[in-house]
This record gives sequence, C-alpha cells and structure tokens, in this order.
Amino acid sequence: MSKPRARDLGIPFKGRTGPLNAITDVEGVKVGFTTLTDPSRNMRTGVTAIIPRGDEAGMPTPVWAGQFDLNGNGEMTGTHWINDAGYFIGPICITDTHGVGACHSGATKWMIEHYADFFDKEHAWAMPVVAETYSGVLNDINAMFVEPRHAIEALNAAKDGPVEEGSVGGGNGMISYEYKGGTGTASRVVELAGTSYTVAALVQANHGIRPWLTIAGKELWPEFDDHLLLSKEQGSIIVIIATDAPVTPLQLRQFAKRAAIGIGRAGTPGGNNSGDIFLAFSTANRAECMPQLDAPVLTMTHINNERLDPFYHATVESVNEAVINALVAGEDVPTFKPAGLVVKAIDIEKLREVFADTAETTPMPCRRQM
Repeated sequence: MSKPRARDLGIPFKGRTGPLNAITDVEGVKVGFTTLTDPSRNMRTGVTAIIPRGDEAGMPTPVWAGQFDLNGNGEMTGTHWINDAGYFIGPICITDTHGVGACHSGATKWMIEHYADFFDKEHAWAMPVVAETYSGVLNDINAMFVEPRHAIEALNAAKDGPVEEGSVGGGNGMISYEYKGGTGTASRVVELAGTSYTVAALVQANHGIRPWLTIAGKELWPEFDDHLLLSKEQGSIIVIIATDAPVTPLQLRQFAKRAAIGIGRAGTPGGNNSGDIFLAFSTANRAECMPQLDAPVLTMTHINNERLDPFYHATVESVNEAVINALVAGEDVPTFKPAGLVVKAIDIEKLREVFADTAETTPMPCRRQM
C-alpha cells in the first residue's frame, strides 16, 4: 500500500496545487528514475532524470533557465553556461556525489542520439545539467555503482503523470533532518490576467539536522528526537523548479533564489557543509530552433516584474512542500557508514497527531490586480 503524502496528514500547506501536486503538472515535463539497491553490496543509489520538453527530438530548442547557489559545497554541471546564456538544452540528471561523471557521460550519449539531426548536421556540443548530493551514510559511494547506462535508463523511463517520491532514483541514498529523505515534489497554480500558470518543484533532499526541523511553522524538536545520527549538518539539497509562465532568464534566477526561502521554511539555515544548489526553468517562449540557427533579432514575451510576487510565493510553497513530501515518503534503512545504525522514517502517525487540530488546508485568497 502506498504511503500518504504530507497533505494527507492534515499539514496545512497554503496555495492551490496542480492536479498531481508534482513537477509534471507543468505540461511537457517528464521524470524518470533508475534505482539501484543491493544491501549485500552496500548499494543504495540511483539516478533521477528530468526532461523539460518531453516531446522534443531531432533538433533541440533552448530551455530558458536561471540558477542560484545558496551554499556551494556540491555540484551542478552546466551552470556557467546557464548563467551566461540564460538557457540549456537537454536533460537534467540528479545522482550521488561520485556518480556525476557517469551521469554526464550517459546524458551526453543520450543527447547525441536523441538530437541526432542537430549533432549530425551542426557543430553541436552537449552540456547536460547533472547535480548531486552525498549518499555515503547509506551507500558505498566509493564503489561508484552509477554507470552511464543508468542515466540513459532513467532518461528513457521518463514520463509524465504521478511522480514517485522518497527512496527512488538519486534520492535512494539520502537523509534529511536525520530521517530518511530523498525525492519529493509539489506544485502551485498562479492566476494572472485570466490565465492559469503552474510553478512546481522537485527536490533531492539530503540536508538538515533534527533540532532544526520545522513543519508548517511548528518546531518539532524535542518531541521528534528519536534515532539521531549527526553531530552537525553534512548534507545537501538540489532543487529544480519548473514553470510554464513566460519569464526571462533573469526572472528565473529570481525564482531560483526563492528556493532558499522554500528550504528554510523547514528549518535549515543552509549549513556550511551543505550544497544548496537551485535551478529554475521555463517551458514557455519556445523557439523554432537553436539560437545559432535563428534570426538576427528575436523577441520574448515575459511577465511584468511588478506581477511576479505570486510566482515567488508559489516557488517558496512548492519547494517547502516537496521537502516535506520527501520526508513523509521515507522508510527505515540500515546505515553503511557507520554500520549498525538505522536511518528511521519520520513517524507519520505521530506527525498526523501534531496537526490533528489544524484547520483543513485552504487555497490562498485571490486579490484583484491593481
């Protein structure tokens, strides 16, 4: 039987979600996983793949993007170009720290095959986005289990619809607030000038220590003080934000910055040993071809900066709920280093009791645009 999601426990998240409350609520976005688990080999890792435009093949087009680092103790490839050009092409993969090279190789091969026309006919180059968080407490990271084929498998498995959460894909070996963490996702709908837009997040949560844990404004310490593991914060979190709203790369960087507020809602200050790295992309303003093949003068439609506050709020809320969804989806897992301990799943019945007297979740009120 599948576990409930955070909203099912009565946690009063604000805002209106998309139909799936997932990153795939943004039309065209697909998510796939390769999950690698073998306790006899101390293997608990994998790959999460996100394809921003799932119908795109043969000739890629720019995916407009913005990126932000809250704390840089981690890796996300391709960001130098994103920060200069404001776009990327191809997929996003998330894995463990020592799997970045293998995922980059696999994603590059997938791009060469998937965009065959572009790579055959043009001077094309591949610069996939590959991000990581550290899995070494639950996984023998030095065994380097992730291979290029695992990235390809995750990309080929990518689909729309509901998204698995918890110990799947790159989230398999992750710990958050000293509970089992991993993959989480959520979405929000924003109404502007008679049009509905979606802002959604997918996180790989591997950050925080228990005394920081806060859910919907409630500090859970010290009532949730079971099975502590860490003397200090030593994890990371990757946040991927997707939207169908027409926004510029500079505006998307502002979305990515707001992910810091989103993860802070659950208590983290962005610890020194944490890689808190965020990427936001938009599927809107789709071009006909790559910039080097396009017209000399281009136009882009974008939302007025003065109307972006609801989108910032949607970013914060979806990131926060995605983190809590990752926690709620966890299960008990024995440790690899140090051996003999157990990373516990958060007690969802105890969590349900904490919020039993809270009013039901209601959408935020709409306000007339001035």
